[in-house]
Amino acid sequence: MKGGADDPKGLIFEAYRIPEITEGECRSIFLDWALSLPLETDTGTAIRALLKSYEGTAPEHPMTLVMKEGLRSMAAPRRRGGWRSRPRN
Repeated sequence: MKGGADDPKGLIFEAYRIPEITEGECRSIFLDWALSLPLETDTGTAIRALLKSYEGTAPEHPMTLVMKEGLRSMAAPRRRGGWRSRPRN
């Protein structure tokens, strides 16, 4: 398994090997990676493990930046509801 347990399809592994990959392409790959994880996988733990593997040798790689952003967005509270969820008078 070329990507390991945290990257079963090897998507992140391959992204780091694509010359001149863009941040947008990395976002697309990251989404595919996240959607392909087994349901029981803790996504945050998997992202941290992948960052530990790749960040040291590729700190400015677009995929490193996308994974860091993914961790931040997971930690940020999300607002639920909105104007449609308010009770009507």
